[in-house]
Amino acid sequence: MPIKGRVAITGRPGVGKTTAIERLLGILPLSAGGMITKEIRVCGRRVGFSLVDVATGEEGVLAHLHRRDGPRVGRYTVDLRSLVEIGVRAIRHAVDACDLVVVDEIAPMELTSPGFVPAVEEALASDKSLLISTHANADHPIAHRVRRELTLFRMKLSNRDRLIEEIAAHFGVAVRRVRQVSPSSRDRSSLDDG
Repeated sequence: MPIKGRVAITGRPGVGKTTAIERLLGILPLSAGGMITKEIRVCGRRVGFSLVDVATGEEGVLAHLHRRDGPRVGRYTVDLRSLVEIGVRAIRHAVDACDLVVVDEIAPMELTSPGFVPAVEEALASDKSLLISTHANADHPIAHRVRRELTLFRMKLSNRDRLIEEIAAHFGVAVRRVRQVSPSSRDRSSLDDG
């Protein structure tokens, strides 16, 4: 019987929501599917965002500075085709075939796709475990619904490491934090009870 958890992570851009989700995917004993977004950097400068199918690893461009076709969000132009063919499809596949549905994230770029909100609604209507991140300031009915219906964790720089443990515990998985071990303390325990 799969572990049931329905979690939303919210926070400002760059606080570590995607990194936390990636770490949780390595910890949780659930088959996972859905989508994750990551920054595209060139010479240390962010030029766009990629979109990754959690189950297959398929990757595409969500938005880029140098795209011209598609809706604009801030300085970026969204690639609606990739969003639908990779992101929306990955969410729907996860609802049908996986134990855990991941949606990273509900934010203005993703909300430009007419198919994105219905896919998230399908995930919410399912009996699947959910791990969904939302932009802290996302003012859209689906973002409000996720923050209201799921167990909400607010991520900040000051609590992000602890939150990974708390979220894992919410899914029924105990995680012990590994402390940095200096060469002079190798004979001491490297685990911190928390």
